[in-house]
Amino acid sequence: MSALMQLRAAGVRFGAVRALDGVDLRISGGERLALVGANGSGKSTLLRLLHGLLRPSAGTLLRDGAARQAMVFQRPYMLRTSALNNVALALWLRDARWSAAREQALAALARVGLAEVALRSARALSGGQQQRLALARAWSLQPDVLLLDEPTSSLDPHGKREVEDLVAAFAAGGTTLVFASHNLGQVKRLASRVVYLEQGRVRADLPVQEFFDRRRLAEVSVEAELFVKGEM
Repeated sequence: MSALMQLRAAGVRFGAVRALDGVDLRISGGERLALVGANGSGKSTLLRLLHGLLRPSAGTLLRDGAARQAMVFQRPYMLRTSALNNVALALWLRDARWSAAREQALAALARVGLAEVALRSARALSGGQQQRLALARAWSLQPDVLLLDEPTSSLDPHGKREVEDLVAAFAAGGTTLVFASHNLGQVKRLASRVVYLEQGRVRADLPVQEFFDRRRLAEVSVEAELFVKGEM
């Protein structure tokens, strides 16, 4: 299967800090890839690199130019306008006519269960509603690849379930997922493949079943085994 994204010996530096170092990674269509690791391991930097928000300081990033991408941040930015306009503006910036953008935005809000709050200020919504609004905004763009940075970290259990269900539905529809998460239960539920990062390096890249097989994981990385045990 052809790669949607491929990194070859990619690195990212911020001054003297090496955030990513020698990363080789290939992502194919339909995968559900989880990025895990301790704080500061490079997960968010890797997502931003894949999305084109950062350029590699070393190595190369190859992307399928025909593949559409969208990214949802851990704390998504909400414009000072209605939930409807937050989605419609994204579509309008993609050259949709305003009337069509609003119609598509309403459909996207309905898809995530927010049709009833379409005219409310986005910034007045709860954290879970804002996260679903961010997903609606991303989904409305019909991305082939959806990148998510800790999409449920600040949500209560009910909000987490709602967002997870939506993400799973997007993946079932054929969207390729790349997401960072500290929630290993979420990784088990959503991922088909797991990449474990430590100090900017990929230390393990395994199918999800193998990643949670501690005997298999210990052969690859002792640190990753400790991480799964909750000891890191």
